[in-house]
Amino acid sequence: MSFLKELFRIEKKPFKGLFAFEWVVLAYLVFTLVLIFFSSLRLHNADEMVAGRVRIVFTTAALYVVYRMLPCRFFRLARAVLQMALLSWWYPDTYELNRILPNLDHVFAGYEQQLFGCQPALLFHESCPWPWFSELMDLGYASYYPMIALVAMFYFVRRYDEFLRAAFIILAAFFIYYIVFIFVPVAGPTFYYCAVGVNDISAGVFPNLGHYFETNQLCLPSPGWDEGFFYGLVEDAKAAGERPTAAFPSSHVGISTVLMLLSWHCGNRRLFFLLLPLFVLLCLATVYIQAHYVIDALAGLVTGVVVYFVLFFLSRPKVHG
Repeated sequence: MSFLKELFRIEKKPFKGLFAFEWVVLAYLVFTLVLIFFSSLRLHNADEMVAGRVRIVFTTAALYVVYRMLPCRFFRLARAVLQMALLSWWYPDTYELNRILPNLDHVFAGYEQQLFGCQPALLFHESCPWPWFSELMDLGYASYYPMIALVAMFYFVRRYDEFLRAAFIILAAFFIYYIVFIFVPVAGPTFYYCAVGVNDISAGVFPNLGHYFETNQLCLPSPGWDEGFFYGLVEDAKAAGERPTAAFPSSHVGISTVLMLLSWHCGNRRLFFLLLPLFVLLCLATVYIQAHYVIDALAGLVTGVVVYFVLFFLSRPKVHG
């Protein structure tokens, strides 16, 4: 009951402006709007993309007005939840922008071959075909969004004084990756292997596909035990929103690295060690299900650490409302 009272208690000094995470969203919105304007003749859905951004502005403004009328923790949370929920809309939007650029998968598959002498994304599941292992991999991959929700809600409930800071770090990290995805059009193994053919990939043939993915979105089915529960969740998620985009660096690995560092920072070691096995499984799963090359996952790990500490430093004096 005390938590509910605090949740709806009217604030004596409500925050009057936009929160830092909302400024990040609007900055990305304006940045991509400029890209749309200069690329409109090449884009397939320019009008729809602009309309979507207008809806986001109005929805953000509407929640801001509601908060100003009833300033309390609940509507602070609602404002953060809205922007995090919209990440699933922003993700395929990167494809609309980067598909007008020539694909770079042949470069990354070539680097992968030089580093490892093979394509790990092609061989990993073949060397570990057991149903239990497949389900563990899919469990790890499917835990991505629950991990985000768990860390954000932990800060809201247990570390409310840093909730806005955590929301800023999570959302800003996402949009940093999205900017990279726009300018580095890598589709990932599941799309590239499908387009080229597994036999050619196995033979070390990595052709330049140019603008193939501008109009083609076919991908391989996820490898593993196709009767598994978590396998079904991963396939459903792919069917709902997967596009030939966002492979390098792996934002799944990068964002989950940010989440692990946030969970360590909050001082609750139980949270950290609860998430740790899911984090390890997720990192492995990105290659196992052929969503990423190994170099994507490694880059996600490194950039996740860098992004976290940069945003942690930048957010120190100014994200609290």
